[in-house]
Amino acid sequence: MPIFGAIYPIIMALPELLLRYNQAIPRYTSYPTVPHWTAWDMPEDIVTGQSGAHERLRWEAAVRQTFRLQNKPDGLSLYLHLPYCEVLCTYCGCNKKITTNHSVEEPYIAALLSEWSLYLSLFPERPLIREIHLGGGTPTFFSAGNLARLISGLFEGADLHADFEFGFEGHPNNTSREQLQILFDHGFRRVSFGVQDLDPEVQRVINRIQPFEKLEEVTRAAREIGYDSVNFDLIYGLPKQHLTGLDNTIRRTLTLRPDRIAFYSYAHIPWKSRAQRLYDEGDLPSTSEKMNLYQLGRTLFGEAGYDDIGMDHFALHSDPLAIAARENRLHRNFMGYTTTQSRLLIGLGVSSISDAAIAYAQNTRELSTYLKQVAAGQWPHDRGYFLQKADQVNRRHILDIACTGSTLLDSDYVFSPAANRLLQQLLTDGLILFDGQKIQTTVTGRLFTRNVCSLFDSYLHGQSTTGPRYSKAV
Repeated sequence: MPIFGAIYPIIMALPELLLRYNQAIPRYTSYPTVPHWTAWDMPEDIVTGQSGAHERLRWEAAVRQTFRLQNKPDGLSLYLHLPYCEVLCTYCGCNKKITTNHSVEEPYIAALLSEWSLYLSLFPERPLIREIHLGGGTPTFFSAGNLARLISGLFEGADLHADFEFGFEGHPNNTSREQLQILFDHGFRRVSFGVQDLDPEVQRVINRIQPFEKLEEVTRAAREIGYDSVNFDLIYGLPKQHLTGLDNTIRRTLTLRPDRIAFYSYAHIPWKSRAQRLYDEGDLPSTSEKMNLYQLGRTLFGEAGYDDIGMDHFALHSDPLAIAARENRLHRNFMGYTTTQSRLLIGLGVSSISDAAIAYAQNTRELSTYLKQVAAGQWPHDRGYFLQKADQVNRRHILDIACTGSTLLDSDYVFSPAANRLLQQLLTDGLILFDGQKIQTTVTGRLFTRNVCSLFDSYLHGQSTTGPRYSKAV
């Protein structure tokens, strides 16, 4: 039976908070956030002595430094962006290339391995790979054989960390048992399937038609092969979405007992994602309706034995992610929450982002440019950021809030006037506790984690912009 009545008392107490805090705020997978990074000249300008050459030399130095500090104890993480999809899902804001031409697979894999070789040339010893995550796009666009060639190619220049953890994103409609087996044979034990919503009308509007039976089939296959973590992605706030339909979606997916659930807020960013301009915005849930959808999911997950990890993530109480959350061992990077503590994340592929702890670099979003630059043996970065001391301090506080719900301030930390006004408002509204040194989110405050994190975003409080940059917090 639906439990709508159980969530309404919570929502009725929140309307003013929802209106006050439903602002455009980053999701804080990095700090400073990408819009504040600086553009780098393309690699061909190196021969002319433009500034891009200097920035890339600084990036190489940052990677070397972090590698020396991190490789032996923690290893490094790899994110590979596989951008191809056969069908356009109109809700998606990711960097993707729509095609049914699978001849693109081998050249792209060759480019990924060439970019990896650029990084290998920076390392004084063989790297220890701690994490691999295949994202997209649709990683399962690639054949099993090509996925095997890709992973084997990565292993040729590296060793595996004793506690490695590999995962990938799969589309239920095109993930085959052969792909699951090949990746399992190469060490993958975690798979995330994009469910989003099972309501036929919602699926029609977002152009992602996938029957529940396909999800059930591929989930069963993964578990039979031996995957120890099958995760589902769901989205709330999609066009045409309503409580009854989402209630049915969640209850049906829970019958498959996923180990983890990412319950994402739909990010409506039509200024960035052209496909989202196809929607009639009148079909989008209102702010209060969207929070109803979230609270429905949060309640159902809790009743089914899932812990609220934070930032829209849930895990079974016995899952390593939930255990790490209880023990304050979570880490967060561009791949989301993780139990590993690697501070060097190498992003390979078009639009991928790398994090060297003291610097970020992002590859060009243009696929043809990426392929051209890597084929020429050049770094494909087109922007990045080098963190100052204040940036590093604020990033630590943001990560602490996102991962543990609390953070400790140094005695000399000073909030800007705008941040101090927000601090006082959060206190007045009962979203945080603050004793002058420790900031702690309350139970209600966890619903506004992004807002609490923004206390430490000096760029957000100081920015002046004429156009939108971020999705709304709710």
